[in-house]
Amino acid sequence: MRHKGELAARGCSLTTADRMASRKAGTRGKATATKQAQRGSSNVFSMFEQAQIQEFKEAFSCIDQNRDGVICKSDLRETYSQLGKVSVPDEELDAMLQEGKGPINFTVFLTLFGEKLNGTDPEEAILSAFRMFDPSGQGVVNKDEFKQLLLTQADKFSPAEVEQMFALTPMDLAGNIDYKSLCYIITHGDEKEE
Repeated sequence: MRHKGELAARGCSLTTADRMASRKAGTRGKATATKQAQRGSSNVFSMFEQAQIQEFKEAFSCIDQNRDGVICKSDLRETYSQLGKVSVPDEELDAMLQEGKGPINFTVFLTLFGEKLNGTDPEEAILSAFRMFDPSGQGVVNKDEFKQLLLTQADKFSPAEVEQMFALTPMDLAGNIDYKSLCYIITHGDEKEE
């Protein structure tokens, strides 16, 4: 989930004027909007198996820190804080929220993941994620530190999965992960596989 929505700029909740404007717009063509919402949400739910939807619900709950059913800037900031990253720029959080094109409830959250999982993220998005672990900007990540993160954080890898990943991962002479080359392999495929 990266970038979209002005919800963050206004705080977590919609203003009274926003709610009234939303209701007014909703009364004009309510049937059409309802059909579109049903079609949209039924399509996104059909993209995943029930077990996957449950996992997404759990992830959504972890991010929705204030439990109001909508992910806002303070939810994201708290989530990052729990992951050990305390100084996330407001612009970065705003950009994440802007991806939802409005308030990010569970259906929007699921839709965002559906769009992302439909294909591989752009190479720049993957590079950006790796840069979080490369504060010096040298294009490499320490293999042992990264392995520890994979084994202990978020969706934990098994030791076998980590070794399988490292078997395909380009390393520099010091044994560090060359993440720029790895991103190329992820987005363009490994020439050795062809």
